[in-house]
Amino acid sequence: MKPAPFSYVRPTSLEEALAALGADPHAKVLAGGQSLIPLLSMRLAAPSALVDINGLGELAYVRTDEKGVRIGALARHAEVERDPDARRVQPLLSQALRMVAHATIRNRGTTVGSLVHADASAEMPAVLRLLGGTVTARSASGTRTIPAEDLYVGPLETTLRPDEIAIEAWFPALPGDAGVAFDEVARRHGDYALCGVAALVRTDETGVPTSVRAGYLSVAEVPTVVDLTAAFTGASPGDAELDAAADLAVAALDPETDIHASADYRRHLAAVLTRKVVRRAFDDRTSRRTGGPA
Repeated sequence: MKPAPFSYVRPTSLEEALAALGADPHAKVLAGGQSLIPLLSMRLAAPSALVDINGLGELAYVRTDEKGVRIGALARHAEVERDPDARRVQPLLSQALRMVAHATIRNRGTTVGSLVHADASAEMPAVLRLLGGTVTARSASGTRTIPAEDLYVGPLETTLRPDEIAIEAWFPALPGDAGVAFDEVARRHGDYALCGVAALVRTDETGVPTSVRAGYLSVAEVPTVVDLTAAFTGASPGDAELDAAADLAVAALDPETDIHASADYRRHLAAVLTRKVVRRAFDDRTSRRTGGPA
């Protein structure tokens, strides 16, 4: 199937792009296009115009400091994944990004584009929510910063306005008392995950957990974070505590059956991955606390 007819605009400045969006409430922004183009081809989206921002080189950046990682709207997944400073400051980014689709997709697709596409089966929205990151949006009338917890409101739906461009995402740095891990299960590598889990564990200096949280993809209509701290009471997560964490996760999630997997199978995967990924996040925290390899 071919896309419905649309007009095409390739601005040479951000101001020109914002003006084009402001003039047409049915226009869409084209960055990497790895999610948008298939929707157009299946006529699941029919914008009146595409505003192609690929000429705005000032938005193609990955910047890090001690507070976190800032990713511009045109930074490709592969660039963020390979960036050594981003990997050092927030290692969960590279762990999740290597799971995103295939290399060809990562070379073209943008991390910010994936975030605002708001697919609950995608890796990066769940990571943004777990870490408490933000997205910066700009329109002709000004700039605002949207916390991740306020960004996602439904399937493929965000609080971004039609006249706004998401120009940057910010992921906070890994705290000094934390460890992270990520994993997912897909029918084939590169397919959308049937279930995925990102974990963030924080402990005191003796290893006693102070916070255990996990972000989930492909098991709810929006990326979902579950607080698992109540399952852990000792310094070393035993099988009983990991089982309790899995039970908390399954109770908080409400997956649906589709052509790829049943709801019960997704619950099973959520339990298995919660045990596995949370344990790995504890191991990561122990390595960092004791000075071993992270």
